[in-house]
Amino acid sequence: MADKISQIALDQLFFEARTHNQWLDKPISDTALKELANLLKWAPTSANCSPLRLVFVKKEESKQRLKPHLMEGNQTKMLAAPVCAILAHDMKFYEHLPQLFPHDDAKSWFEGNDALIEETAFRNGTLQGAYFIMAARAIGLDCGPMSGFDNEAVDKEFFADTGYKSNFLCNIGFGDPEGLFPRSPRFSFDEFAEII
Repeated sequence: MADKISQIALDQLFFEARTHNQWLDKPISDTALKELANLLKWAPTSANCSPLRLVFVKKEESKQRLKPHLMEGNQTKMLAAPVCAILAHDMKFYEHLPQLFPHDDAKSWFEGNDALIEETAFRNGTLQGAYFIMAARAIGLDCGPMSGFDNEAVDKEFFADTGYKSNFLCNIGFGDPEGLFPRSPRFSFDEFAEII
């Protein structure tokens, strides 16, 4: 069994981590983005299906392509962040199962079963999205995950002819603590969990 990670690490990943809306003018290197992706890929997914697909929107011209598809309040946040990631899931993920799950014919489980494809892609892509946030925090980046955009328009703009469907956006960078709201309350254990 692995040892519990340090309190410093727990603070960075959970207790002190916040959803940021304002950003310091400090760039993120492509090397850091690759490091983030290489961490999150270890997220568990059913049959190792790994449906998450990422677009790191970093260049100003790319941000301008994304901007009109966001709610007005989210446009400012996205433009100010060094990078906005589009997290999507590949609706043809099962085509890669011979590579990712070679010990069984998992591709045949999904072929022709649109409901199972949709459910599996969304669930596992979302799970990988949670790992995205943890991986970003683990390498010292702050996150600002967002809904509030036109999924269909984003898919048309960035994923035409791919079979990818956007799930959520996540601004990443170095958050400006001046823009933080007071931390909102959380449930106590008994309010959302039970041991039976």
